[in-house]
Amino acid sequence: MKNPIKVLLAEDHTIVRNGIVALLEKEHDIEIIAEAKNGEEVLTLLKSGIDTDVVLTDINMPDMNGMELINTLSDDYPKIKVLVLTMLEQEKYVVKSLQAGASGYLLKNVNIDEIIFAIKQITSGYKYICTGISLKLLTQVNDRYAAGSPQNKLNGDISKREIEILTLIAQGFTNGEIAEKLFTSKRTIEGNRQNLLEKTGTKNTAALISFVIRNRIID
Repeated sequence: MKNPIKVLLAEDHTIVRNGIVALLEKEHDIEIIAEAKNGEEVLTLLKSGIDTDVVLTDINMPDMNGMELINTLSDDYPKIKVLVLTMLEQEKYVVKSLQAGASGYLLKNVNIDEIIFAIKQITSGYKYICTGISLKLLTQVNDRYAAGSPQNKLNGDISKREIEILTLIAQGFTNGEIAEKLFTSKRTIEGNRQNLLEKTGTKNTAALISFVIRNRIID
């Protein structure tokens, strides 16, 4: 049996932190191994010997904020993946976080399914930006491609079911919501989504949606 993904949670609001822990505890593939109220506590835990795969962190925290933490982890603990969970949706924070070394960026209005999916994506070597931000940035991505960037080639045919899934992704639905609409399991949708990333040669939701729209796979 595969070992669960170990997560260290950094969040200064106790209610939010407890809520995240309660929801993730139901997931067998993920284990919350420690909690912290700021970046300094995260580093203290790591120095004490805590072993984690992912640090799930807010940006706005006292003493040491999430951006400072990302930079420090990138330098001192490069194998640990960092996933941001924040209320800050401005593009500058997304860009700065990823440039500093974060592997993913989520807004706090996402549901637990998307948090779980993001954790699994980044520990598999991918970057992940939540659907809400991806759709917001889609226009800018399309503009850049329209200015003359070469288009990717499709690696394999896309099935009718995958087109249905792509349409729902573009509409902002999560894996769990898509699974309910298509009367299948969340894991099946996760697998389909991963296959679509591979077929289109894309790394995240924004690039995937941009690819299929540019190539008129969906309207």
